Amino acid sequence: MASDYLLVSKKILPSYLEQVIKARELLSRHEASSVTEAAKMAGISRNTFYKYRDAVYAPDETTYQRRANLSLVLSHETGSLSAVLNALSKSLISVITISQSMPLAGTASVTMSLDLARSRLTADELIQLMKKIPQVASVHLDAME
Repeated sequence: MASDYLLVSKKILPSYLEQVIKARELLSRHEASSVTEAAKMAGISRNTFYKYRDAVYAPDETTYQRRANLSLVLSHETGSLSAVLNALSKSLISVITISQSMPLAGTASVTMSLDLARSRLTADELIQLMKKIPQVASVHLDAME
């Protein structure tokens, strides 16, 4: 199987995974002021929250897999970022935010928030698209919703 992701019925998963999602929602809505408070309100340990917080998501009918956060390491050469942005544009992916570090040791770190609403790419296809760009030294999907 080439994909790192599965679509699985929550009926067969442990309930704490759904509680992790609840804790994350409590934090994002500012109903909990800390991870400790959110975990307690959701009925899970802080350890469980930290272990699964970036690995489990609830589908939302309007935004399912339509936003993503990527971390990339690009080679420090003219046109590196432009190559990434052109590939995203050709795939109908819009950049919401972008941040690039100062180049050190011939590479620069870039983080991007992307809107995939118009694109047909899956998470795995997005990662593969980035890996095909010669100037991309590494790419990591940080989050997706």
